[in-house]
Amino acid sequence: MNFLRNILLNTDSYKASHFLQYPAGTSGMFSYIESRGGEYDKTLFFGLQIILKEYLAQPVTLAMVDEAAEFFAAHGEPFDAEGWRYIVSKYQGFLPVRIAAVPEGTLVEGRNILCAIECTDARVFWCASYIESILLRVWYPITVATRSWSIKQLICKYLEQTSDSPAEQLAFKLHDFGARGVSSAESAAIGGCAHLVNFMGSDTVVGVMAAREFYGETMAGYSIPAAEHSTITSWLRENEAEAYRNMIKQFGGPGKIFAVVSDSYNIFNACEHIWGRELKQEVLASGATLVIRPDSGEPAEIVLRVARILERRFGVTHNTKGYKVLNKVRIIQGDGINEDSIKQILEALTADNFATDNIAFGMGGVLLQALNRDTLQFAMKCSAILINGEWRDVYKEPLTDPGKVSKKGRLTLIQNHDTSEFMTIRKTTGSIGDGQGIPPGWQECLLPVWDTGKLLKDWRFDEIRCRANAPGSSGDRRMQKSAK
Repeated sequence: MNFLRNILLNTDSYKASHFLQYPAGTSGMFSYIESRGGEYDKTLFFGLQIILKEYLAQPVTLAMVDEAAEFFAAHGEPFDAEGWRYIVSKYQGFLPVRIAAVPEGTLVEGRNILCAIECTDARVFWCASYIESILLRVWYPITVATRSWSIKQLICKYLEQTSDSPAEQLAFKLHDFGARGVSSAESAAIGGCAHLVNFMGSDTVVGVMAAREFYGETMAGYSIPAAEHSTITSWLRENEAEAYRNMIKQFGGPGKIFAVVSDSYNIFNACEHIWGRELKQEVLASGATLVIRPDSGEPAEIVLRVARILERRFGVTHNTKGYKVLNKVRIIQGDGINEDSIKQILEALTADNFATDNIAFGMGGVLLQALNRDTLQFAMKCSAILINGEWRDVYKEPLTDPGKVSKKGRLTLIQNHDTSEFMTIRKTTGSIGDGQGIPPGWQECLLPVWDTGKLLKDWRFDEIRCRANAPGSSGDRRMQKSAK
């Protein structure tokens, strides 16, 4: 879809007519992006850099302007072709837009601004709003990263309660199974990359590649050999044991790990009789860790029953906290996984004295697809406009929905040195992100990241991960699901 490379067409139709709708004398506008609440009370900011590099770093050309002018004329919308030609001539096609944002990986309480957008040229002041559709899609990586972060805190709680080595295991406890469950390859890449801020397990190759391309991380995620139903059922039902034996032969070895979906026919028979009797000695002799994957049924019930069978057949070791760790086998549950089912599974295992060491989770569509802009109620709004040299507040205050009241003025985000609390305030002096006019004991958190085609902050994936895992962010577990 080559037309997507033309950012003049990567917008909402009505944006083309907006240059005619502002008051006379308008020469500037200020807009912001925020989460207005929703499923979580905090957001993990991530993914703006992908949008900036992929879209705004590509200059507008005269050919793009001509293409857009032709399209909108036929489409029924006026279009400021001269304004866009001016941008091509004066700025070599890069939009005169300045963007400031919180550092990627920062966890911020909801209803605070995360990003500020301004145009720096009075002739085309409206162009910052024109790219709202592109910029606001940052809701997607933020929402995936936030959901993944929240699940990480949940799993961490059970690991700390039941495991001798929680820190060593946490990064691989939630595996991204979502590549086939999203609406596009771009979604898989962006969402898969967002998940990897929190975890290091993924089967979404394009997500790992996105971390490499946009954040300089050579290898952000890892996987292991694993069976799917076709590689098991192709042996036919009467040869189920041979299919499993082939997995041991191909992928076994000291220190190796491989996963085998084992419910193509009867998960309990597979665990009890095939893995637990017929192939038990071969599993033990291989030196590998076998990961058994149930793939149907009620998750908590099935996982607990499988764990009990494997305990009988392979035995357990009790760790220093008194919880049972299966010998040479583990379980991964990838069917029906969401935050609620993860909690139910961990509760059931813990109640039966099984350590969280025994289980990992694979999450697909719920991680990367079963969310939308309203999951965290994202919006981009204009909050100030410059008319005849004077900044005026702009806001909306709908009678029918107080939750949609927007903010006023030129704004920035600050954080308290002592409490780490965030607060959105008016920026009364200086430029956004310059640190001027900030109350004592606070620091400005919005940093200039983009200016007229130039990336000012090129965040690397390792520093984003460090920020997301710093004390006071993922080090505590204060994020809660917000009240609806």
